[in-house]
Amino acid sequence: MRRRVDGVDHARLDVPEGRDAIRFDALARGVTAAAACDNRRLSCPGSPSPRASACIVSATFRAYAALRHPGYRMHFATYALAMMADNVEHVISYWVLHQKFNSPALGGFAVVSHWLPFLLFSVLSGALADRFDPRRLVQVGMGMFIAASLGWAWFFHTDTLEMWHAMVLLTLHGFAGVLWQPASQMLLHDIVGGDLLPSAVRLNATARWLGLLAGPGAGAALLLGLGSTGGMVLNTVFYLPLVLWLVAAPYGPRFRHGAAPPPRAVRGFADIVQTMRDIAAHRVIVGMTLLAGTAAFFVGGAYHAQMPGFAEHLGHGDPGAAYSALLAADAAGALVAGFVLEGTGWLKPHPRRAVLLAMLWCATLLCFAASRAYALALALLFAAGFLELSFNAMTQTLVQINAPPAMRGRVIGLFNMAALGLRTFSGVTVGLVGGMIGIHWSLALSALGVLAVLALLLGLAAGTGSAGGATR
Repeated sequence: MRRRVDGVDHARLDVPEGRDAIRFDALARGVTAAAACDNRRLSCPGSPSPRASACIVSATFRAYAALRHPGYRMHFATYALAMMADNVEHVISYWVLHQKFNSPALGGFAVVSHWLPFLLFSVLSGALADRFDPRRLVQVGMGMFIAASLGWAWFFHTDTLEMWHAMVLLTLHGFAGVLWQPASQMLLHDIVGGDLLPSAVRLNATARWLGLLAGPGAGAALLLGLGSTGGMVLNTVFYLPLVLWLVAAPYGPRFRHGAAPPPRAVRGFADIVQTMRDIAAHRVIVGMTLLAGTAAFFVGGAYHAQMPGFAEHLGHGDPGAAYSALLAADAAGALVAGFVLEGTGWLKPHPRRAVLLAMLWCATLLCFAASRAYALALALLFAAGFLELSFNAMTQTLVQINAPPAMRGRVIGLFNMAALGLRTFSGVTVGLVGGMIGIHWSLALSALGVLAVLALLLGLAAGTGSAGGATR
């Protein structure tokens, strides 16, 4: 049934009668107010201006709310499987590269090549997702992942891998990711709509870490059971469910309700500058993008590429269970955080809270860099994963809730440029510098750099404090 409330057409809701109808009207008016706040049409209580507002009207908390949506359940499962395949490729390729070349510099290049496309092309990818069907962009990205895995398998099988071959395949993998992520985040709005978006963003982050957790275990099992060549070939199968589901999934521009915004030309790098200007008055978006960019610039995930070196220093450099557990500890902490936060409603999104969680993450990485005990390193990586998902999901939720609908893809692209693209430089700060002074020192100094910048960001977060809450 359809019901108009305050001039807004609410679809796909069964409208009850009698006293329940009164409750329905109250809920619908609350959702309408939240949508109006998100579109900057209303001032929220306590916010300095409509454009700076980040408030959203709270509804009754429901654990795992987005998973009640059948379309999102398919998205969650296929996204997690594709993320697992992404990380299986990392586990197998990083191990072979470490054994063949034993080069921290190549490990640093693996990080740079993975994230540099996000830095240069995330806003372009978001603009493409604004203009074209994001389902097709995701499918193209999956095809590029499959091509990269098959390329690794060929060079492993023929034993002809050279360093420049590895550099090309690592770069192809990076470009596949930049087509995938902004378009996938755009699909969240098409699948669940605005009211379930905070739940969907948290669960998407959980799915990402579920893939990160399963990736090391599956990668190690494939490496030990089938070898590097067989493991890479089988890995291509894990991308296919997402490709096949998106062939006919009823989401995207053709299925959106209401009048579509006028198409806007894709202007390449000029879109980056224009998007920065467009969000300048949105303090929450600016603050959370700066937070994510700072963490990505100095640390990111660069220490994952150096994990074989950390494992050797901790006395577990063989490709067995102990090494795999070290790889998986970070992902396990993040996975637990996702389920705890989504299941309890604890740590609701707030700018200041996101900054404080990021500072705790830095402190945990400092302790990990100084650790020489394997059990302590596992515990610290688990804690780091818990904190990383907590603040990353929080920042992304606040940005996506407050992104103007007409430019949502570009805003998501700009956020990805900061949160993922700036990880390019973490390959320098942790990887290349680690080749000169040691990876323990490089990680510690990088974490200190993040702490210093985040201390300055606390002032900005305090300025948005009354406007920064965002709950379901």
